[in-house]
Amino acid sequence: MTVTDEHAATLAQWQADEAAVRARLSAPGVARPQDVAGMTGQQVFEAMLSGALPPAPIGATLDFCLVHAEPGVAVFQGRPGRAHYNPLGSVHGGWFATLLDSAVGCAVHTTLPAGKGYTTLELKLNIVRALSDRVPLVRAEGRVVHAGRQVATAEGRLVGHDGKLYAHATTTCLVFDARG
Repeated sequence: MTVTDEHAATLAQWQADEAAVRARLSAPGVARPQDVAGMTGQQVFEAMLSGALPPAPIGATLDFCLVHAEPGVAVFQGRPGRAHYNPLGSVHGGWFATLLDSAVGCAVHTTLPAGKGYTTLELKLNIVRALSDRVPLVRAEGRVVHAGRQVATAEGRLVGHDGKLYAHATTTCLVFDARG
């Protein structure tokens, strides 16, 4: 198999993964605190991926979605488009940051027990390559580095179907008792 064939196969698999997730997604909305009360972070993401809970509305706004979650890992997939362009004719850095913040923050969220919440204290982003709508899909994969009682850290990478790295990030999150 040639490199081009491998890239085409990866793109086809990513498209199939996203189609399967989107087919299960529930109607637009926002999960209410009572909808997730008593659920661990991982259970929240399982419910989203099964369609029992709605995904976050920002995904529809910025054309990205959660495609995988397991304890300590969250993967989002997005389509860089002209609606995300800056005045220089490439995808705005805020789009990179939002995808990576989602991936690293949700990776932390998957490790939380029921009754806990989190917020991003710090996000450090390095954009290493420009993005345009010529790149059909990218994936942001977040992985937990440390999950403590009050502080958690994670790192993430934004890559294309051809394996090219577009950005990488780290986060520090504050873990706290969620309000009822």
